[in-house]
Amino acid sequence: MAILTHDRPIGARAGAGLLIAGVSAAAFGLSGPLARGLMDAGWSAATVVAVRVLLGAVVLSPIAAYQLRGEWNLLRRNASLIAGYGLLAVAGTQLGYFNAVAHMQVGVALLIEYTAPIAVVGWLWLRHRQRPGVLTICGAALGIAGLFLVLDLRSGLSADWVGIAWALGAMVGAAGYFILSAHGDGSIPGTVLATGGLLIGGLGLLAAGAVGILPMSATTNSVAFQGFTTPWWLPILALGTVTAALAYATGIVATRLLGSRLASFVALSEVLAALIFAWLLLGESPRPVQFLGGALILTGVVTVRRGE
Repeated sequence: MAILTHDRPIGARAGAGLLIAGVSAAAFGLSGPLARGLMDAGWSAATVVAVRVLLGAVVLSPIAAYQLRGEWNLLRRNASLIAGYGLLAVAGTQLGYFNAVAHMQVGVALLIEYTAPIAVVGWLWLRHRQRPGVLTICGAALGIAGLFLVLDLRSGLSADWVGIAWALGAMVGAAGYFILSAHGDGSIPGTVLATGGLLIGGLGLLAAGAVGILPMSATTNSVAFQGFTTPWWLPILALGTVTAALAYATGIVATRLLGSRLASFVALSEVLAALIFAWLLLGESPRPVQFLGGALILTGVVTVRRGE
């Protein structure tokens, strides 16, 4: 997901922006299948998230330092924003998502998380009295209907309520991502916000693990995917460089080229990317009713955003 900025005319830059946004969505979509492979090999979800975000922060930190150019007071003025972003939007979202994919299919967990824009509309209505329009309400109804189809509660299989709870937690974190991204005085560069958030989120997870709040475990076992195995460090490296650093950096560039609305629509292709990677790496194939539910969720999200 990309940092939201003010919309602007895109002109001839649209082609490049769409390509970069597609790269960002694909990079984000790869994270769930890679994390699932590591967790099946003995890694805890908290460890996977902490290593991913800290490695991403290390990769992005030289760019952030260059953008700051010694203006460290920007960090002090935006300290609460960076802390909230790191703990809720980064650590909370990814911890919830990775715990969810340990209990359910990657595509299902991601589709539940992507009801976050509907939650944002509800928050703005309840907290700031910004009543949604008819189009927004219709989109929310479509999203809720799609959520029930994705869960496929009538398929005869028992629903994994632990996985559902973690996925809903990821949805709350993702909603916080959008809300927090709209705050600040506009002076802090997007890469600086992303780097600070990744660093604080990772350190927060390590602290929670050190005091025993979160289980932290890792192994050097080979990681098995569909039809092949890899050494443990290869998925870790891909998670940090591709699904964290590359995903956030390209997402920020795409948003500034396309504007927040168009970039957020393109970011929905992360769901498709996750389904494809889960099929290739994990052999997970969603049931037809879940495809229908996913289509309804995405239609609802797009409708909500048009209504807003």
